[in-house]
Amino acid sequence: MKLLKKLFAVIGFFVGMAAFLPAASAQETPDALVKRISQEVLDAAKNDKEIQNGNQKHVLELVEAKILPYVDFQRMTALAAGRFWRQATPEQQKQLTDEFRSLLVYTYSGAISQIRDQKLEFKPMRADPSDTEVEVRSRVLQPRGGDPIQLDYRLEKLPNGWKIYDINVLGAWLVETYKGNFAAEISKGGIDGLIKTLSEKNKRLAASAAKGTKAS
Repeated sequence: MKLLKKLFAVIGFFVGMAAFLPAASAQETPDALVKRISQEVLDAAKNDKEIQNGNQKHVLELVEAKILPYVDFQRMTALAAGRFWRQATPEQQKQLTDEFRSLLVYTYSGAISQIRDQKLEFKPMRADPSDTEVEVRSRVLQPRGGDPIQLDYRLEKLPNGWKIYDINVLGAWLVETYKGNFAAEISKGGIDGLIKTLSEKNKRLAASAAKGTKAS
């Protein structure tokens, strides 16, 4: 559980950094896109006092507006659900995607306010121009000489540009991490049981975020 919480925090933190994506990004290579927007979001988070003070309403609005359009949540959910995705009805697939999306929104929002003095170092991307799926590899350089953190992105090329569908932190891919959790919940209560579990968790996270907003 501790590893999962750390994974959530780092993932949310740096997917948040990949947020400010203008329409022109559809013409960029995936590595150039991630490099550019990462620096833009780093700068914005460092200079936004509301984010630094942990104003959850402000951060949630940022996530909704700037991050969600550039993550393929349906593919991410389908991969996490594995073989059970095909067994779900279209309505169950929609509900599951919506709840998973909400869970990741709260995950991202809770981590963005932690941005301070971190920097990113990117590795050369190994891909052909014709590839429609690529992996962008990087390391997070911690302030004061902390150990670097591995951070890799899997992106797919869609008609409207590149979108993230998986992230690797410290050797653990997000989809694979959730896959085991999803399978365990489905084995206990089916697809509806998983949806209910995610929904209940999201309600608790929403209540916590509301308290954080009032406190700030």
